[in-house]
Amino acid sequence: MAMNPATLQTATRARARMVERLRTEGISDERVLGAIGSVPRHAFVEEALASRAYEDTALPLGFQQTISQPYVVARMAEVLVAGGRAMGKTLEVGAGCGYQAAVLSQLASDVYAIERIGKLLDKARANLRPLRLPNVRLKHGDGNLGLPEVAPFDSIILAAAATTTPRVLVEQLAPGGRMVFPLGQAGADQIMVLIERQANGSLKETKLDAVRFVPLLAGTE
Repeated sequence: MAMNPATLQTATRARARMVERLRTEGISDERVLGAIGSVPRHAFVEEALASRAYEDTALPLGFQQTISQPYVVARMAEVLVAGGRAMGKTLEVGAGCGYQAAVLSQLASDVYAIERIGKLLDKARANLRPLRLPNVRLKHGDGNLGLPEVAPFDSIILAAAATTTPRVLVEQLAPGGRMVFPLGQAGADQIMVLIERQANGSLKETKLDAVRFVPLLAGTE
């Protein structure tokens, strides 16, 4: 989205305020705050919503999908890098408009982002193209299946709520890997869950924050 210099400066200030707000809300990892601060969120929303791009809220993308609330994007990323851990090779399920993939690209060695809705993936490609992020790869596919041909992954993040723990994706976690995802029914209580694969292959599950996401659906369109 092209912007004149004055509007761009306004967006830059708004993004800086958003980062400070996230800091006051408890996001403390400077790597995550830096990643959020480096990505122009206004470039990933419809022009009519650009003035709201730096509000801490989810915004509609069409196709019954949303761009996630900045706090939730930051919180999920912080969970994956907690303890000074590197995010490494990362799978994102639910690429949406490409915003979260752009943020993750600042933290991960490689980002593989799957989106089941073809027209939305086209939007993501168009949104990401000007940023020239060499470590982001987009794929049209069913996120429930992951990417077995690229697995294992050091980190997996879901941008849609699963009704049960997605075992196929858990199997694609590398030793020491982490997966963070929303668990629960659409329109009902959902919770953010962290699964960690220990070095011996065992799994540790931790329940975190209450969240609200669109449902994780099967198939492609």
